[in-house]
Amino acid sequence: MLPGFKLTLSFTLFYLSLIVLIPLSALIFKTFSISWDQFITAVTSERVVASYKLTFGASLIAALVNAVFGLLIAWVLVRYDFFGKKIIDALIDLPFALPTAVAGISLTALLTSNGWVGQYTEKLGVQLAFNPNGIVIALIFIGLPFVVRTVQPVLEDAEKELEEAATCLGATRIQTFTRVIFPSIAPALLTGFAMAFARAIGEYGSVIFIAGNMPLVSEITPLIIIGKLEQFDYAGATSVAVVLLAFSFMMLLTINALQTWQRKLTGAAL
Repeated sequence: MLPGFKLTLSFTLFYLSLIVLIPLSALIFKTFSISWDQFITAVTSERVVASYKLTFGASLIAALVNAVFGLLIAWVLVRYDFFGKKIIDALIDLPFALPTAVAGISLTALLTSNGWVGQYTEKLGVQLAFNPNGIVIALIFIGLPFVVRTVQPVLEDAEKELEEAATCLGATRIQTFTRVIFPSIAPALLTGFAMAFARAIGEYGSVIFIAGNMPLVSEITPLIIIGKLEQFDYAGATSVAVVLLAFSFMMLLTINALQTWQRKLTGAAL
């Protein structure tokens, strides 16, 4: 056993409790100040339910899009050499470093009716800003790096000898990808999808600028929470927040299970 294990473990538990467990416990205990009927009323009102549908639906669509194109981008970055590759690779991390408010303002300027893109799409009858379409686009923007950075290392570590063996045995490129490559990267892809999904559920800064924030139409759940706090409805805000917390916790368990599965598959392959 390493020297200082008890001391470092104690510090770790103290720090984890101070930063994570105590605030989350306070959130849960705050909901105990209202009755069960009041809690159900707070989390199932028409406006709140509409925000759930929009938040979870837009997050799911964005995560699915990121799973497809994130895999494609990771594949190109790993398997091909081309001019500007390092620049593109660095740009993948831009949503991580960019303040969410800046991302929201940039997307709004791009997608509004007088923006570089929006002015052309609106002529075709497609409005991208101030409606659910803008929310999905914003969530795709902030979630893409999670998929790319999760899949990319797995593709880099993939054994090309297996692909060469499959080719020598007469497999087509599609068969090689579906039967040799994809099974090895599927756990990482699912992990990236789950991380992008979980991140999108709690996104606020980049969405409020482009959503329009119309009740029952383009109002996300985090904005509902902020609105309740501004109205000093702390019990109602914490009730809705607990619902998001419960779902996020389930997503965390899913991510951990997928990562464990990935490690087992990697160990079995070795």
